[in-house]
Amino acid sequence: MSDAPNKALLPDGLRDALPPDAAHEAAIVERLLQIVGAHGYERVDPPLVEFEDSLLEGAGKGVALATFRLMDPVSQRMMGVRADITPQVARIAATRLSKASRPLRLGYAGPVLRVRGDQLRPERQFHEVGVELIGTDRAEADAEVIALAGEALIAIGARDVSVDINLPTLTPTVCEALGLDEATANAARVALDRKDAAALRGLGGAASEMLGGLLDAAGPADSALSALESVDLPLTARDECRRLEEVVRQVGAAVPGLVITIDPIENRGFEYHTGLSFTLFAKGARGSLGRGGRYLAGSVGEPATGFTLFLDSIARAVPAEEKRRKVYLPFGTPVGVGRALRAENWTTVTGLEPDVEASVEAERLECSHLLVDGRPVIILQNNE
Repeated sequence: MSDAPNKALLPDGLRDALPPDAAHEAAIVERLLQIVGAHGYERVDPPLVEFEDSLLEGAGKGVALATFRLMDPVSQRMMGVRADITPQVARIAATRLSKASRPLRLGYAGPVLRVRGDQLRPERQFHEVGVELIGTDRAEADAEVIALAGEALIAIGARDVSVDINLPTLTPTVCEALGLDEATANAARVALDRKDAAALRGLGGAASEMLGGLLDAAGPADSALSALESVDLPLTARDECRRLEEVVRQVGAAVPGLVITIDPIENRGFEYHTGLSFTLFAKGARGSLGRGGRYLAGSVGEPATGFTLFLDSIARAVPAEEKRRKVYLPFGTPVGVGRALRAENWTTVTGLEPDVEASVEAERLECSHLLVDGRPVIILQNNE
């Protein structure tokens, strides 16, 4: 048995993107950036690595445990490899773009690296595409980013796109209004996370009734909002629900093809979110296609909302574009011929060996056409 290492073996959660997958993913990124750019989101491109103290500030604290650290040999300071681009965009908004007019609309795309994956997302490196809307706390901003995410996914071919809207701050708000002690509040949150109705009934009194009502208020938007309306919530919690209702109304009007569901008590995965949050799904996709929500940007805590889409999941849910026509140019073909064909949207493959049969070489290189007498001629495969 050979002891030589397998040079193709990569660490868990990392992969090589090969043809045609790499081209498929790149095309998705380009299309998504075109869509968000058309809505006024200007692109920024933060570095893959930056100093730990700035990377993990503010919203970055929520991904601290997922962040790789390393020592910068130049400055002798600790650096982090980004696990999420949102905190970096928040830093840019608070520093380099602090004087820019608000609301500030920024878009981005790039790779991230995480310490470990999970059952739904075993990948540790993947690409994110997203937007951040910074400098406003209005419900219209929440509706804009949710609608834009849904519109973008539908536009690139994702099927049966749905968004699950959540209020991760609602449970703490209710627990505080009820005056629950820390131990009882923690028990309530655990019961809600586990969807444990029996444990909630064990709380007794108003807590059992109110929190049990929140547990039941999950599902399609109309029925969930109706169920929330029937729960006797404290005023602060009721205000959050009214905002949710307004956002649902605006998103439904903006993207009629988007299925909207609500789970008001879901909070897993929203580590740094401070208000209305959401997760995106589509038919044929494993796990979520993306998530987003409201948070505080930068050290000054500027109100912001946005979304991040996960390219690896989207690529599996979106059909690849049809392959471009690929024509083989026999050895010695004038360069102007290839230039003209590429201008007509052909992909050209130039022969580099003079003593080969052009038709055989074209088929070997998986070309769909062969240049004959100056024009592409379709190649009939052996089984045709």
